[in-house]
Parts: sequence; structure tokens; C-alpha cells
Amino acid sequence: MTKGTRSNPLASPTGLSTQANRLSGTNTSQNASPRTSLSQTRSPVRSSAPRPEVIVTRRDWSFLLKPEIYHQISPLTIPPPFRSPSRQPASDTPIPTLLANGQFRAAAIAASQELTGTSSTSGSTSHAPVSPTDHARIFDLLYVRLSCLCLIDALPLAAQEAKALEDLNSAFYLDAETETHLAPWALRTLAVRLQTIGFGDPRRAVMSYYELAREARSEVARAGTQHDHSAAELWKRRLVDLGIRVAGALIEMDDLAGAAAHLASLAEARGGGAEVDRNRLAVSRALLWLHVGDVDAARRCMSQGASGNEMVGRVVDALADMADGEYEAALEKWRALQSEMAENGVEDEMVGANLAVCLLYIGRMAEGRDLLEGYVTAGQTSHTLLFNLTTMYELCSDRAKSLKVRLAERVADMEPRPGGGWEKTNADFKL
Repeated sequence: MTKGTRSNPLASPTGLSTQANRLSGTNTSQNASPRTSLSQTRSPVRSSAPRPEVIVTRRDWSFLLKPEIYHQISPLTIPPPFRSPSRQPASDTPIPTLLANGQFRAAAIAASQELTGTSSTSGSTSHAPVSPTDHARIFDLLYVRLSCLCLIDALPLAAQEAKALEDLNSAFYLDAETETHLAPWALRTLAVRLQTIGFGDPRRAVMSYYELAREARSEVARAGTQHDHSAAELWKRRLVDLGIRVAGALIEMDDLAGAAAHLASLAEARGGGAEVDRNRLAVSRALLWLHVGDVDAARRCMSQGASGNEMVGRVVDALADMADGEYEAALEKWRALQSEMAENGVEDEMVGANLAVCLLYIGRMAEGRDLLEGYVTAGQTSHTLLFNLTTMYELCSDRAKSLKVRLAERVADMEPRPGGGWEKTNADFKL
């Protein structure tokens, strides 16, 4: 049984449709190719040396618009109540609306249809073809497609489709005049992990993140010389994020000791950087030590690095009690957190889910089940909450399947809410 909410390494879904607005159309050579070995290229570092005059033409990105790149998404992984036509969005619903309503499967389908100029209805075209030279729009739609596939647990499909980008460190992706990268940062970081899975090379992620970190350090230095403090802070935050992503890549390689050593080597672990970054790193290190099983090290990380964030420290402390099997002590801490949040008008699903798990382990499963069902009634439907609730159905009833189906129908009847996925999969209900 899970004891926390599933993490989401992606940008906020409601912000996916704004990627193109941050990019401007650029001209460059049409004959370049992204098919360059990762070991032979490096992330761009801008040079201040004068550049010769470049004759440019519109670059052709049609290799990303081929229909064969994008796979069909099977509806069979979706419980029947969610497949009802009356609950599905209209085919002409704009992608930003789908994202805002948490209808990520429909958004992924719409993005691929717009990229390829195809329609789900045979013989018709519902989307005007994207111009092969409109890199901003193409990258925006690609990010929507890949991130939404991740959000609906279609990671293998996303990994295969991300391979079409080939080598994002290639000069093909650079502006010929400014040497800036044409792809948005969010797409580049997402593609690193997806291509690592797609090509089956775990070391690729570590190398790619270090290349991006090299670029980020160069941009920090450049922004400093230009006295652009906002740009410098942006790239510093990206550098911190890359450090945590490297640890994540090492964890996926089962190198937990290497991940712990890497996090400890970062400047924020030694008191450097901004307070918000030190707090984030302290939490990452503490959760890693809990995963390894060293509860004392997890507590030390929070006491030494999470100053000014008492609430987060109390959450990690309660999780540490659970890792030690001290469920009674953890229960009291979760109750105290729940009470304080309720006084401030906050209802935190993560706190409630962990509280229910503690109730289960101390033999008060019925109370835990009622608590989780109350969260569902209030509209909370995360994967962790549903998974824990359906596990309790299996433990306390011989009619677990019918209870799961009824739960799926309840969730399907809810109106889509911003900030979370409305459509669920069979795995969410253990069907």
C-alpha cells in the first residue's frame, strides 16, 4: 500500500498551452539534421565573438509531423464509466480547455491530430495542418502530447514517440544567429527521461542532464555580466532542478548510494543557494533516505536543511515514524496536521491518505475506509487515494469488485476539476 501521493515531474498541466508564447519564430538552415551522436555534441554556450553574416532559410520540421510517429491510445485501459460518450468532451474542444479540465487523454489525442492534420473521423479533417516551419507551435504540441501521455500512465508510448526528436543537443535545434535553443526548456528536460527509456540506455539521462547543466551555468554567467537578475535567477533554479533530476536518474539505475552522495554534493546541501532551493533539496534527500531505510539520516536532513518550513518538516517526521513502524505516533502527528490545516480552511489529501494508512495498520480499517470515502465524496480522486481505498475494499469485503466498479462510477460522475486528471485508468481502481 502506498504511503504518499504520486509525484509528478512534469510542469503544471494548465500551463502546457503557453509554451509557444515564450518562443519566437527564427530562421536557419534547412539542410541541417538532428541525427548526431550525443557524445559528439554539447549543449549550446553562446559566444560573444563576432559572427559572419549567415544566409538563412526557413527550417523544415516536417520529420516531426509524420502520422506514423504517433500511436493510437487504447481505450481499454479506461474503466467503462469513463468511456461513456456522454462523459467525453466534444471533438472540437480546444486543447487549453481539455488541459484545464484534466482531460489529458483527450488532449494527447487532439495534439497528435493537430500535428498531423488528421481527424478521428474517417474522411474528414478537423484541424488545419501545422506549418512545417512553425517550430514554436510544433514544440508546444509535442510537449502537450508527451506530457499528457505521461500523466495518463502511457509512459512506454511517450518514450517511443520522443525518439522522433532524435538528438536535441544537435546544432539543428540552435538558432543560427543567436545560438539559442529553439526547443522550450520543459520539452528538453522531459525528452531526456523519455529518450532514456525509449533507447534503453539509463546512462544517457545522466550525461544529458550534465550537458543541460553546463548550458545553465553558462547562462547564469552571461546574465550576470548583463546585470539581468531575473534571468540569472531563472537559470539558477533550473540548475537546482537538474541536480535533483540527476539523482532521480541514478535512483532509476538502482544506484541509491550514488544518488544520496550526489544530493549531498550540491551547493544547497551545504547552505548555499536560495532558501526555497535548500528546503526542496532537504526534502528530496530526506525522502531518498526514507526509501533507502535510514530514518535517522532522513530526520537529520530536515533538521539541517529545511529551515523556515516547519510544516514540511512535520510531514517528513510523520513519514519517518511510519517507516519505523510507529503507526500510533504517526497517527497523532497526522491528526494534528489535519486539524491545523482544517482551521486554515485547507483539506490536504496527502495528509488524509497517510492518516488512513496508519488507521489500517493499527487495526482500525473501517475508520480509515470511511475517511478515504469522505475525501472521494469531497472530490479528491488522486491515484494514491483511490489505490488505497480499493485495497481496503479487498481487505474488508468479499464484494471488492462490485465496490470498485461502484467507486469508478462515482468518480466518473464528478465534474472535471482544474489541477488534476478527471479520467482514470483500470489500475487506479485495481480492476
